[in-house]
Amino acid sequence: MIAVDILADAFFAALAAVGFGAISDPPLRAFRYIIILAAVGHAARFCLMNYAGVEISTGSLVASLIIGFGSLWLGKLAHTPITVLYIPSVLPMVPGKFAYNIIFSQIMYLQNMGDTVERAKYMDMFFSNVMVTCTVVFMLVVGGVLPMLFFPKRVYSLTRRKH
Repeated sequence: MIAVDILADAFFAALAAVGFGAISDPPLRAFRYIIILAAVGHAARFCLMNYAGVEISTGSLVASLIIGFGSLWLGKLAHTPITVLYIPSVLPMVPGKFAYNIIFSQIMYLQNMGDTVERAKYMDMFFSNVMVTCTVVFMLVVGGVLPMLFFPKRVYSLTRRKH
């Protein structure tokens, strides 16, 4: 059952990454790599969070590093910049549920202006969700930037053919 859960998570992440990739219009040769990176990265985060007890921000950092360094390696095969592979692959990991709850708690706070207990509850919910969302998005960015900082010459050479 565990393997089915991991494969389902990887499949749906890959499916979402294809949609995000289609929006940014990469070359067709890049889609197979986007699928692989999204599936592996999201499955890694899923495993870390569900079976290793790691929280979402650290799991997202590890997964985004896997996608970032994988984009660096696979970008050479696809002859595409790292961002063409990285961005669609990492977008399925943006914490949409927490971002939604930010707006929900804000609306509920405004609807309960007369009840201080309810307002305090929704304010706490708002700040908790802001912290999770911002931290996860920051970790996703770090995972994409670190490969570029560690290997700047390789990043620049991904789209260059050897003569």
